[in-house]
Amino acid sequence: MPLVVWVVGKAGSKLRRITGLIQSTIADVTTVLQETLSGIKVIKAFTMEAHEMERFRRRNEGNFQASMRGVKVHAVITPVIELLSVFGLAGVLWFGGRRVIEGGLTVGEFMAFLGAAGTLPTPLARLSASYGGLNQALGAALRVFSLLDQTPEVEEPNDTIPLPEPVEGRIDFDGVSFAYRPSEPVLHDIELTVMPGEVVALVGPSGSGKTTIVNLIPRFYQPTSGKVYVDGCDISKITLRSLRRQIGLVPQETVLFSVSISENIRYGSQRAGMKDIVKAAKLANAHDFIMQLPLQYDTPVGEKGVTLSGGERQRIAIARAILRDPRILILDEATSSLDPESEAEVQEALTRLFRNRTTLVIAHRLSTIQMADRILVIDRGRITESGNHRELMAKGGLYARLASLRFRDDSSEDQGQGQALTGV
Repeated sequence: MPLVVWVVGKAGSKLRRITGLIQSTIADVTTVLQETLSGIKVIKAFTMEAHEMERFRRRNEGNFQASMRGVKVHAVITPVIELLSVFGLAGVLWFGGRRVIEGGLTVGEFMAFLGAAGTLPTPLARLSASYGGLNQALGAALRVFSLLDQTPEVEEPNDTIPLPEPVEGRIDFDGVSFAYRPSEPVLHDIELTVMPGEVVALVGPSGSGKTTIVNLIPRFYQPTSGKVYVDGCDISKITLRSLRRQIGLVPQETVLFSVSISENIRYGSQRAGMKDIVKAAKLANAHDFIMQLPLQYDTPVGEKGVTLSGGERQRIAIARAILRDPRILILDEATSSLDPESEAEVQEALTRLFRNRTTLVIAHRLSTIQMADRILVIDRGRITESGNHRELMAKGGLYARLASLRFRDDSSEDQGQGQALTGV
């Protein structure tokens, strides 16, 4: 009996480790599948079909090998336990038979004991199978628990309070520094005040820290040092829900869900009715193209909005932000990948969206920059210049150098290329 318990324990421990490996290989397989399906155009364009098939085959082979290790342990454990039970029964026969011959046991006592011992193998085999299944489940559960036990990067203390209303939208950065890795700071001692209703454009080289600055406002990250304030309230002491309800985000890569157009717009406010959705779409210059679709507002957009053009997706995102009616608006290069015609539609919608809102724009194109009340030049995690387009050009600093290198002239725009400050 002790030997059986030892075998079951060792096998269970091994099954637990193997199950963890199996879960990891399954994750690898699904990752390859997801990347292949979402990047199918790139794969075809670069004729990498064979490479992706081989990559999937290797991941699938790894999953198969891990699964076979589990099957082998299962295949061994039950016969081993049954064999040990047979040896145990043979030992009982030998020892009991000798005791009967020597007169230490009666035949009746021996047969009763033998009958009881004969009932043990079946329960032991079932126990081993159940224990193996339990350890498989435990191995999978440990992987889930390891994710659930992760500490959030931004925690909400119990003593946080809602952001006081009405919200005006003033934003203050007080000595804010930030680093994704301790040895590589991204922002250095940022001092910044954005007044209610002001439109501020952030420009600068790629990797200068523009996106990091705006990501600190909705507390996607926590500053390494310093404080961020909204209407004079330290946002680390404000509930995330009340803070983010006052913030609208229009990213460069528009995120649309695989539901209808109306449901994607309603994402800005779940309480909105159809009249509100249509009004937001009209303000975003999206209503006309929506009405030309087969099911109009009930038209499914497909995964990531695949059935819509880039400009159409962006206008849906703007309609969503309008419906949310935030006091603070963040745009992360919202027009950088659009053609001139789509850009004109989006810019007109953005002009409406900016009204009476505190807006921070990570700017890429001159047309967007010129809409700002103030331009901040970010370089290596610091604000190096501040002013409007004319003032910054007159200074002859980084902004002027970037502009002279990157702005396309008006003739290029007339030819359909638009004006851009690439890398800004």
